[in-house]
Amino acid sequence: MANIVEVLVPKVGESVTEILEVRIIKNVGAFVEENGVILEGDSDKASVEVVSPISGFVKELLVKEGADFPIGEVIARIEEGVAPVSEVKVEEKSVSVAAKASTSVKEEKVVAATPVPVIPQPVQTEPTGGERRVKMSPLRRTIARRLVEAQQNAAILTTFNEADMTAIKELRKKYQDRFVGRHGTKLGFMSFFVKAVIEGLKEYPAVNAEIDGNYIVYKDYYNISIAVSGPKGLMVPVVRNVDQMSFSEVELEIKRLAGLARDNKLKPDDFKGGTFTISNGGVFGSLMSTPILNRPQVGILGMHTIQDRPVAVNGKVEIRPMMYLALSYDHRIIDGSEAVSFLVRVKELVENPERILFDV
Repeated sequence: MANIVEVLVPKVGESVTEILEVRIIKNVGAFVEENGVILEGDSDKASVEVVSPISGFVKELLVKEGADFPIGEVIARIEEGVAPVSEVKVEEKSVSVAAKASTSVKEEKVVAATPVPVIPQPVQTEPTGGERRVKMSPLRRTIARRLVEAQQNAAILTTFNEADMTAIKELRKKYQDRFVGRHGTKLGFMSFFVKAVIEGLKEYPAVNAEIDGNYIVYKDYYNISIAVSGPKGLMVPVVRNVDQMSFSEVELEIKRLAGLARDNKLKPDDFKGGTFTISNGGVFGSLMSTPILNRPQVGILGMHTIQDRPVAVNGKVEIRPMMYLALSYDHRIIDGSEAVSFLVRVKELVENPERILFDV
């Protein structure tokens, strides 16, 4: 008797009750390897893959394409088996030969006609293009809901500054090849900003806190949410305990999370526990923005594109690579002076990266 195994929808988070808009990868009758993906869907936090516990054939699917399905329920049944022997099919190619026909060119007489007055055409006032109605993905709906909640449930203000990126650019140019050779990844701008932010948070702990009812919860750990771009939108996975990491470890972890985002492999746990967010709109060419808080966090730093601009340096005008910085913060627990001072501290450290390296 064939061994048939039931496949359950895996639990993906305490608050997640169903997967949404199922996409079938293996139809009934298809062979699937052990741990191979049968279908995938979305939760309100991340993408979900349902895999087969054994190698075999899909005996039954209990869900339709595009449907929603509860967590923990039986979603498919797999009949144990081995992969079929692949057969090589030879396709016959038919060659068609086009017959050549000679054409004779005939002279045609042009018959003169009486000119007809041209009637003016009416101006087209209706749109000539079409419309597409596309349902928002669960992840996009969740992002939209949380952004609205952030603005409705916090007193968000934004303060701005700018940083001269000359020193960091020179440092990266000097050590980039050796850094890549030793660590297998490039030394980016993000690790400098992460380290500068950590020092700022240590000096101004309210920026690393959150509000819980009538209490302020100060965090003595530093988990930085990094905004990364994925096919379904901007996501903010967390780099944990950044204060204990080296520059290379920060760069490698950000690279790993960005790769997971691109492949829709981020899990709900990847988003938990962030205490502050950094978003780099500069990679898309943004010159300046007002980032929105990632609740329940009370601070987010926006990085922007680096642009050569004339600035005054020691009484002289010089062209320097400048970046606008933006700090959005919750004014309920962060005073304006704290926010400004925090951003100035980040600016100072970014402009003098040796202070980060030597912790001064």
